[in-house]
Amino acid sequence: MSQRVKLIECPRDAMQGIHEFIPTELKIKYLNLLLNAGFDTLDMGSFVSPKAIPQLSDTKEVLAQIDSSSTKLLTIVANTRGMDEAVKYQRISYLGYPFSISETFQHRNTNASIAEALNQVKYLKNICDEHGKTPVVYISMGFGNPYGDEWNADIACRWVEKLTELKIPIISLADTIGIADLKSIEYLFGKLIPEFPQIEFGAHLHTLKTNWKEKIDAAYNNGCLRFDGAFKGYGGCPMASDSLTGNMPMEYLLDYFNNPINLSSEALSQIFYLADEVFQGA
Repeated sequence: MSQRVKLIECPRDAMQGIHEFIPTELKIKYLNLLLNAGFDTLDMGSFVSPKAIPQLSDTKEVLAQIDSSSTKLLTIVANTRGMDEAVKYQRISYLGYPFSISETFQHRNTNASIAEALNQVKYLKNICDEHGKTPVVYISMGFGNPYGDEWNADIACRWVEKLTELKIPIISLADTIGIADLKSIEYLFGKLIPEFPQIEFGAHLHTLKTNWKEKIDAAYNNGCLRFDGAFKGYGGCPMASDSLTGNMPMEYLLDYFNNPINLSSEALSQIFYLADEVFQGA
């Protein structure tokens, strides 16, 4: 069962909302530890404006000093300038773009309308094809939003359909603020995965510690085999809210799927120990 599952560790999402700057050398040390853990993909940084996300302004420096491993690297991009920059790095395999189906949040997050964001996704697909990268599109606010923008599961499905027309190979449904209920998780994955078998669908779930397992159940039992998480559940999108609901804790995913990457208890202890140092300002 679990051998088919991809686990994506997301230190970028865990770090980005922390106000006190994490020293670059400490980031490198933590990322190298994670790279040796055996995850399929590491979401490690972003090519966005330093004014928007100052915590990740050192992504280029970090990239230059992290170890090589079989783990693939993913970075987030929010506009064409970031895409142009990210594709220059051979070590990066995936460029992730946050495509919000909330008009309000798309403006807050990338300073663009949904229509403009769709054009940026088209550019992303083309430039990834040219440089041998793989685009990953996140459906931000995929399970609802706090802004009063219209949302229902069928709206989310229609936007996914538009992205499939652009031949986006990986689409991750993002519960940006942790409000997804079981019904919507079950419906979206249960409908989209059979309808678009050529797409690799992921679950980027934010959660409270009281309801994490039922969210994984709902996604996995409806066909999802790609899950994002971050150790100890740190993180959340700083553009979404002042009160952040943390990421799905990676240790919960490891336990749920019976440790598919064979992470040793010693390595897990080392990650936890260093995570406490990295995220002491959280």
